[in-house]
Amino acid sequence: MSYVIATAGHVDHGKSTLVRALTGIEPDRWAEEKRRGLTIDLGFAWTTLPSGKDVSFVDVPGHERFLGNMLAGLGPAPVVCFVVAADEGWQAQSSDHRDAVNALGIRHGIVALTRTDLAPGRITEVTGQVRAELASTGLADAPIIPVSSTTGKGLEDIRGALDTALTATPPPDPTARVRLWVDRAFSIKGAGTVVTGTLGGGTVRHGDTLTLCGEQESTVTVRGLQAHGAAVDSIVPTARVALNLRGVPADQIHRGQVLVTPGAWPTIAEFDVRRSTGPEFTAVPSQIVLHVGTAAIPARLRPFDGDHARLRIDRPVPVVPGDPLIVRYPTGEVVLGGARVLDVDPQPLNRRGDSAEHTRWLSALPDGGDPIALTRRLSAVPRAHLTGLGLVSPEDHVSAEQDVVETAGWWVHRPALEGWISALQDAVRQTHRSNPLAPGLPVPAASERLGIADPGLMDAVVKGSGLVHRDGVLADPTHVSQLGAAEAGVQALEARWVTDPFDAPEAYDLDDLHLGPKELAAAERVGRLVRLGDGVVVGPRTPALAMRELARLDQPFTTSQARQAWGTTRRVAIPLLEHLDARGWTVREDGTHRRIKR
Repeated sequence: MSYVIATAGHVDHGKSTLVRALTGIEPDRWAEEKRRGLTIDLGFAWTTLPSGKDVSFVDVPGHERFLGNMLAGLGPAPVVCFVVAADEGWQAQSSDHRDAVNALGIRHGIVALTRTDLAPGRITEVTGQVRAELASTGLADAPIIPVSSTTGKGLEDIRGALDTALTATPPPDPTARVRLWVDRAFSIKGAGTVVTGTLGGGTVRHGDTLTLCGEQESTVTVRGLQAHGAAVDSIVPTARVALNLRGVPADQIHRGQVLVTPGAWPTIAEFDVRRSTGPEFTAVPSQIVLHVGTAAIPARLRPFDGDHARLRIDRPVPVVPGDPLIVRYPTGEVVLGGARVLDVDPQPLNRRGDSAEHTRWLSALPDGGDPIALTRRLSAVPRAHLTGLGLVSPEDHVSAEQDVVETAGWWVHRPALEGWISALQDAVRQTHRSNPLAPGLPVPAASERLGIADPGLMDAVVKGSGLVHRDGVLADPTHVSQLGAAEAGVQALEARWVTDPFDAPEAYDLDDLHLGPKELAAAERVGRLVRLGDGVVVGPRTPALAMRELARLDQPFTTSQARQAWGTTRRVAIPLLEHLDARGWTVREDGTHRRIKR
């Protein structure tokens, strides 16, 4: 299994020197860094610990001018090696890096007390100082290991402490969706675009298709992978990885963009957060810089109270509830504090009192979000969306005691479902009252009235309503269709069919009886008549009576023989025969003969 560790600590306290001593690899990549002896950008090195654990180091700059670079390296790393020099003790950037580590919620790591060969008499004093400074952070109980990168004394102790710290780190999920924050992008002759980053979850394989999220989204293909300088077919977390990509030029990728499993992550530009460290949001400027993953993005902060705020950023990013963030001033390299993503479905706050009510709702949420609370607020949420937010796993289901039900791939607040069912029943009954001739309320019209666009969710409401769903129309099963003014005309036809069931009224007869297409359709729906082709109308018993007469004929029979048996005209006989064919009661044998289908 592979691990990733980021360094942290004040400038010139020996972070890069320690990494070099542990790995034998020079982490400083730029000529200027080597010339000045000052890390200005992220450096990378790797080694194998005595236990066999493969470890990658992300070496970050300590100088305040390069705080953004430091945060880019620290953000995706789950473990930290915090460096404090014994000869200088705790310094200004030590506090900045501590605050960043604390803001990100990193709770696994060690403290390396470096340069002990220069101040052996200060080890006890500085150890106490470090312990006090880290007392209120996740590293409060981290081991503090004296070490000299120059003499090598303490290096084995460092390796042992790292082994112990890594063993305590929760294992990442290799089956999770991929989210790889890019920290470098460059082009290699003959290979093309290459990006590097820390893989914190999921598995990346040769040939995978990923989505590159930045100012715009694009689709890329993994042409090749490297880990620790060697080509591999796949890589699992946590690991430093270099990906050779097809589908995007290197000059269109930069630090802060992110590679994700297609369709698996919500990308959002506005979300609500909870303060985890630093000053209250009411004391923070509205214009800030937000650090998430390796990205640094201008943002606007709207405080709700001291602990909760809404952030609007310049471009969407794939974040979910529980993700850690760092807030800093837009000018000056100063970390203001940390926050956690709380709600990525922020509701509009347009009416008086909305903000206060929403703040109360946010205050009741746990840090990682709550699918039940979100469902109650939104009335209905697709299960796939809850999964995308990381709030629901495949094993999670709604319990019978909760006021949320799962149906048609949705989590639905039970009172909302009951309200939709009641509103649908009322709408259908109103339709029957206002238009007795109508068969009921068409489903599209019902969906529009309820504001439910999803067919699956609408179907669940219909099933719960007890309404009759026939041919895309909803009707009350207790409703008895009333023909209203058309009743007299239909009764007149029924009187004619008593004496002659094959007597089909002419068009002028129907006009005289005030029976237009709408009235005839309504009468047919309630079984009072049958409409054949070419405008021919007969009684509901006529097709059965027609079959009784055809059964007396020699088989097969002609159209003329059928017409004579029925005592009617070709105007009626031909549509009636076609109706019997469509019902499967009769079948053609050739152009002129039919027979009863046995």
